[in-house]
Amino acid sequence: MKLFGNKISSDVLFKLVFHLVLWSIWIGLPIINSGDNEKHRNFSIAVIPIALTNIPLFLLNSEWLIPKVFGKKGILVYLLSLLGLIAFFAFFQNFLKELIIPHELFRKHNDLFWAVVPVLFVTAISTGYGFITLLLKQEKSRQLEREERLNSELSFLRSQISPHFIFNVLNSIVYLIRSKSSQAETVTIKLSELMRYLLYDSGDVQVPLEKEAEYLKNYVELQKIRFEEDVDIRLTIEGKPGPQLIEPMLMIPFVENAFKHGVGLIKDPVIEILLRIQDKTLYFRVKNKTSTVNAEDKDTASGIGLRNVQRRLELLYPEKHELTIERNGEWFEVAMTLKTHT
Repeated sequence: MKLFGNKISSDVLFKLVFHLVLWSIWIGLPIINSGDNEKHRNFSIAVIPIALTNIPLFLLNSEWLIPKVFGKKGILVYLLSLLGLIAFFAFFQNFLKELIIPHELFRKHNDLFWAVVPVLFVTAISTGYGFITLLLKQEKSRQLEREERLNSELSFLRSQISPHFIFNVLNSIVYLIRSKSSQAETVTIKLSELMRYLLYDSGDVQVPLEKEAEYLKNYVELQKIRFEEDVDIRLTIEGKPGPQLIEPMLMIPFVENAFKHGVGLIKDPVIEILLRIQDKTLYFRVKNKTSTVNAEDKDTASGIGLRNVQRRLELLYPEKHELTIERNGEWFEVAMTLKTHT
């Protein structure tokens, strides 16, 4: 909402509406309740200036004493300050009555009820209001702090992906150039497509699944060119990747891990990649053969990238994902299921 060209926050708007309603009722209700009683109506109108002094009483308690005194100096200092505030406004309002209200009406209404109870009533409302707004403000501050920490952690996790990917792809190009392969130019073109996605698209909070799937296919094609017939690489995509939104660079660490640890000193290496899209559910699985030689060391190294993805899933898809990592004989398998956004 805008007021005089300036945007008003929801908190400020709530306060404005709250005070407008409260003080309209506080001032208008006695006049309405007076009905046909002219003396009561005249008295209610006469004390309007006195009733208005409850506004600074309310604000001093809710906007200053509670957040500043209670929040920083504790309950004892707050209670003493509040008692002093009540005594001051009770005396001040009684003084105004002597000046404003006719003498016969003043004597009639000059008792404990009219002198103290309205001040206590406003104090009670402002205390409840002040503590509720203080708690809401503290909770909002804690939520913003949590979001900032999560965003910082996500930025750090994402920053770990890009250098690792670039290093792997450059290794592929170096290998092809050294072997004087005719595929070096094709790989370089593929790399430019991957880098374009990496630099310009993956920086978004979320990307369409079709872009992420295209990136995955390009990466696999690059590896097929590199390994040729040495590695059996199988990529299967079931369903049609569409505009569903997904965290970028979420699937590729699994594939990188498979190529890192599923080739080399392994007989008849096989890497199986399955991407299945059904409605708003994505299922992604990567299987690769492994070597039993130094398996423990390899698991430790590969676990860094997998823990990265696992942490991002926990942050971005709480209770909306499943991740299983299993070693079954000579096979290593990672499977991920998550709910996508449209």
